[in-house]
Amino acid sequence: MGVVVTGFDQGDLVREAVESVLRQTRAPDQVVVVDDGSTDAWSLEVLDVLRADGLVQVLRQENAGVSAARNAGLSLLTTELAVVLDGDDRLAETFVERTAALLEEDADVVGASSWLRMHGVAHAIARPAGGAAVDFLHRNASPATVMLRRDRWRAAGGYDERMRDGFEDWDFFLALLAAGGRIEIVPEPLVEYRTSPTSANVRSMDKRVALYGHLVDRHRPLFEEHLRAVLLAQEAASIARLDAWERLVLDHPEVPVGDATYGDGGMAAVVRIATARAEGAGEQTARAAVLPEP
Repeated sequence: MGVVVTGFDQGDLVREAVESVLRQTRAPDQVVVVDDGSTDAWSLEVLDVLRADGLVQVLRQENAGVSAARNAGLSLLTTELAVVLDGDDRLAETFVERTAALLEEDADVVGASSWLRMHGVAHAIARPAGGAAVDFLHRNASPATVMLRRDRWRAAGGYDERMRDGFEDWDFFLALLAAGGRIEIVPEPLVEYRTSPTSANVRSMDKRVALYGHLVDRHRPLFEEHLRAVLLAQEAASIARLDAWERLVLDHPEVPVGDATYGDGGMAAVVRIATARAEGAGEQTARAAVLPEP
């Protein structure tokens, strides 16, 4: 089993990522660090130290994006199973052990990851669900940090090196799963995911609609085959978000409702909020009327 760590001008973060790999309860047979054209002096010094330690193989290449870095690292490995890890994230000590077991026990599992423990500017647990291709059509269902079968990575054509604005992992998962199988998720936060307002993931949200449209175009047969499931899943997500907003506004009467959105259940939500607030105000008035004078 091998691990590919990719980084670009990330200094000590890459060292922390590598250290988390070397602490695994199931030690990897190979560790490759692919530097995607770093120019920061401290990052280059960290790479020199890692190379001198002799515990990992360091590959430096011209800046070509994370997809190219992942493909380069995976090409260097000789193992059947491989983990892809971004240089600003870390693995909990049992990540390799737990995910490798899923792939080794079931040939239908083509990839495995876990829940995420977010740290940095935000602290929370994210719980991706994994699944088959249909489960990835309306949203990405796996972290980018994942253990893969290298033969399936090759069969899927690798990560698309033209995708440098985000969603390259989601695109790869769709290609990977189009041939069948599923990605399993360990229901524990075994990936330590660093959050930053300048991260590629956050920046990609500014282009989310365009990037999602690109995925639809690239994987059109898959979307067409499961069109009904995709639309229903999108509608369910929309309803869930509207319900969460409605409950938030009801819990905080000082929050103004504002204009109602149309055609997505927004008008009905505003009616329910107004009704609940009116009933609440009536109950308060009734209670005040029966309270004794102080």
